Amino acid sequence: MLISHGLGGSREGLAYLGQGLAEAGFVAIHLQHPGSDSAIWRGAAQRGHALAAAALDVRNALARLQDGIFAVDELLRRAEAGGDPLAGRVDPERLAMAGHSYGAWLVQHMMGQRIPGGGRGLPLPERRLHAGIALSPSPPRGLPPQLAFAAVETPMLHVTGTADHGWVEGASPGDREIPFRFIARAPQVLAVLAGAAHSAFADEGAVGGRWAEPTYHARTAALAVLFLRAVLEKDVNARGRLAAGAPAVLAPGDRLEVKGF
Repeated sequence: MLISHGLGGSREGLAYLGQGLAEAGFVAIHLQHPGSDSAIWRGAAQRGHALAAAALDVRNALARLQDGIFAVDELLRRAEAGGDPLAGRVDPERLAMAGHSYGAWLVQHMMGQRIPGGGRGLPLPERRLHAGIALSPSPPRGLPPQLAFAAVETPMLHVTGTADHGWVEGASPGDREIPFRFIARAPQVLAVLAGAAHSAFADEGAVGGRWAEPTYHARTAALAVLFLRAVLEKDVNARGRLAAGAPAVLAPGDRLEVKGF
């Protein structure tokens, strides 16, 4: 599992997700994205302006996509390299990617969401990835949803919250459900956690306390493990629990929907 942080984050973020996956037997590798990581706000006089400028810079979007492709290449190379810590520990048929916010944007495009203006020669969708997890998914910009998600053929878990507003792109909690609604060619799962804000999933303590608040972390990690077991391991019990609404995982007020399970 490759894990991508959000705007202004770092590979130290989303630790609860990596730890939960590792405890369940998955290899979890956290990426860091220069140009849209924590370096953009450290020491900035106007932190919000610095974050917004980085989010709107198309070069950072292209770099994120290149980072994702490179990470898959490098993971598979190292898995075959003698003496490497990853050697013999990675199943190339069960690779997946997860991300929060800008990281979710990356996951969606790695899975096949169309890029406005064309794919710029990038080898996408990334067919070597067999599952995706988008925390705070992003609605498409510049394309209607039917077109934007028409090429997505990979199972995905979408996790958001009833208070998941985006201050940079202006996404509403309802907008976060759009990818789930319009992806039609692969099984999809949507979890909406009651009260969860955009910062609830980041686990980025350096940004401030509310970005490291753990209320929703255990539920999110448990959903991720259940989803990956169902998709990558073909676990019938896990698939059945998702189809039944994951009652032992979610809390009162949470909502779970499935398509194709």
